[in-house]
Parts: sequence; C-alpha cells; structure tokens
Amino acid sequence: MQSPIYSSGHDPEKRGASFYDAPQILDRYLTHRHSGVSSPNHVMEEPALLDELGPVAGLRVLDLGCGDAATGQALLEAGCLSYLGLDGSAVMVEAGRARLRGTSGRVDLMDIEDFSAPPSSFDLILARLAFHYLEDLNPILEACHAVLSPRGRIVFTVVHPVLTSYDPGMEVKRTHWIVNDYFVNGPRERGWLGGTVTWFHRTVEDYVAAMLNAGFTLTALRECAPDPDRFDGDEAELARRRRVPLFLLLAGGVHPHLRPLN
Repeated sequence: MQSPIYSSGHDPEKRGASFYDAPQILDRYLTHRHSGVSSPNHVMEEPALLDELGPVAGLRVLDLGCGDAATGQALLEAGCLSYLGLDGSAVMVEAGRARLRGTSGRVDLMDIEDFSAPPSSFDLILARLAFHYLEDLNPILEACHAVLSPRGRIVFTVVHPVLTSYDPGMEVKRTHWIVNDYFVNGPRERGWLGGTVTWFHRTVEDYVAAMLNAGFTLTALRECAPDPDRFDGDEAELARRRRVPLFLLLAGGVHPHLRPLN
C-alpha cells in the first residue's frame, strides 16, 4: 500500500485513545476481548459482524478504531485486497502492527475524527465498537460516505443504547440492566476494566437517522443475539447472554439502488 492518503492529525487527549493508552488497560482489554465463551464479543458481536460482512475477497478495507487488528488479520486471510487500520491509541497501534507483521496490511495512528481520503478509496469500511466514543457521529459518517466506491458499504457496531443508558449503581456480574434517561443523549462515564471510560449515548433511532442523513441506504440493523454455536455447550452462559442486548450493528451502502432494510 502506498503512503498515507488521509490527514495526519492526532490528539492524544481524545477519549477513546486516552483510555486505552492508560497503564494496564491494554492487557485487560485484550484478555477480555479474546477470552472465548466468556467474551460477549466472541459470542455475540463477532458472529453477527462476520455474517453481515460476507465474502471480502478483492475488497479494499478501512477499519476505523481497529484496536489490535485481529479483524484485519482475519480479513487478509479471507482474501481482501488491502487493509488499513486506524486507531487513536498508540499502544493499540503497536499491538496491531505486531499482529500484521509480515502481511500486506497496515495500521496507523489516527483519531477517527481526523480521517479523510479521496473519493472511491475503499470498498468496505468497518468500525467495531468505536463510534460510541465519538461526541459527533455525523461528520464521521459523511466522511465515510465520501470515500467509499460507488457500491461500497459500511458496517459498524456500537455498545447497545441499553448499556450506554443504564444506571451503573450496582457493579456486579449482571443479568439485567436498569435503563435511565434513555432519551437524553450525551456523555456517560462508566467504570470499566479498572479505569473510567466515557461513552456517548444515542438511541437506536439516532444511529439510524445519522446513517440516513449521511446518505447511506440502510441495509441491516442487528442487535447481535448470542450465537449458540459459540458457547461450547455452556447453557447457563447462553441463557445469561440472551437476557439483555449488548451490541447494535448497522450496515449501509452508498449506491441508491441497494435494497433497503425492510
């Protein structure tokens, strides 16, 4: 891949980046993310995402908030033409570069808010659990629409609005959440992985409206129900994960004749 085609600004104080750059957070996060049956990413978010992506052979892929580039490794193995991952966390970028060493993929340090590229630069844009760190989603989605090819797609996941609006008064292993101020958008601080993180709450309706306002045709909306095949027979954990939605997935295309979501 040639030299960078996007702007090069980086603000280390951006919320997502500063959280993951904190001492000990990276190890805790990667352990949580890749912990098999006990990871909600593994049993809920990832299977929905992979099913929605479908074949990626020959596609130019941009991954916003790529983390340790585990997704990039999988997409390169599946035959994508190129992979560029961007992340605002220096330690995440280091982990991603180590993972992709020896491949054609690339990971660069970049805050999502600063991303830009020429038209038709990518065929597929991913953002896994990154957009809820952004205060203003609209310019990001507009930028994504502008750089996709004529039949390009965007697929992203976020923490479900049920979680970004829950009342955190009881920090235990939960089987339910108390939702509060659901229709009040804005920042919500949470204790997570031994640190304090800020997520920006939006309703499901807000996410859909942002997609449509950016010019996308909405092609999928999923709440990432748990995949029974990923629980290795742990029926108790499967039952727990069926109680509350943890993730929201949206997908859209730039082509006006794509089949819209029914």
